[in-house]
Amino acid sequence: MKVSMETIIKKAEILIEALPYIQKLFGKTVVIKYGGNAMINEELKNSVIEDITLLKYIGMNPVVIHGGGPDITNALNKFNIKSEFINGLRVTDKETMETAQMVLVGKTNKEIVSLLNQMGGKAIGLSGIDGKLIECEKYKTSVKGEEVDLGYVGKIKKINSKLIELVAKDEYIPIVAPIGVGENGESYNINADTVAGEIAASLKAEKLMLLTDVEGVKTKDDKIVPALTAKEAHELIDKDVINGGMIPKVLGCIDALEKGVGRTHIVDGRIPHCLLLEIFTNKGIGTMIMKEKNLYFENEKL
Repeated sequence: MKVSMETIIKKAEILIEALPYIQKLFGKTVVIKYGGNAMINEELKNSVIEDITLLKYIGMNPVVIHGGGPDITNALNKFNIKSEFINGLRVTDKETMETAQMVLVGKTNKEIVSLLNQMGGKAIGLSGIDGKLIECEKYKTSVKGEEVDLGYVGKIKKINSKLIELVAKDEYIPIVAPIGVGENGESYNINADTVAGEIAASLKAEKLMLLTDVEGVKTKDDKIVPALTAKEAHELIDKDVINGGMIPKVLGCIDALEKGVGRTHIVDGRIPHCLLLEIFTNKGIGTMIMKEKNLYFENEKL
């Protein structure tokens, strides 16, 4: 099949557009929360794995935190263990916790590691238990003013990021399962978005990328907002432009920015090569949230 010269030139233009971003991000840490449809659809899964591998090969330090809710639900159904959710969090008794740990650490994590290794990367699977990477206490919530015990659902007390730093700044890609450890060695299940934000803050990452099943923050007339400052995001929440399930994601991004992360991104993981499109193109495909508007280079379009 003959490729036209115009097509070849366009490919070169794409690479040139990416150059200033590659220069700016060389040697920097990019934390990726990997979840949603991008973990289920095989084509999208391969696309994300290719993106992560490329980031490592061009000099960045990707760190991946993965979810695994559907895998946990499937395993619980197989073992006839009933699930209950309160305030969006899975009630996790000892039997459910053991199943979640088995699935997240033993299955989901190792599948991602294997895929990255097959792609030519060098991935290492970790969980918050390894090296007491994620120290936790019991998370407490309430319903109608009354405290409810969710079981082994964790609230992060401390991230001991040295292990991730050693791995990520070498030739490896850390893949972290969102399981934390309590002071008596007990395991806790933690929301993967929360883990990604706290790890990004601990590492002072340049970027936090949240892969979701939505296109990003949208205006009332259904247009994607490509870039926001934290102040602008708060204003959109007050005006009910940002609402529902998008609020905790945006607030999580703002919290990470306050703790030292450079830029945060809410990206539609249903789009092939979403990471590359968001990181290396002027327009991007999702919503970028910054503490305040600062350009990577003079002609960057925000």
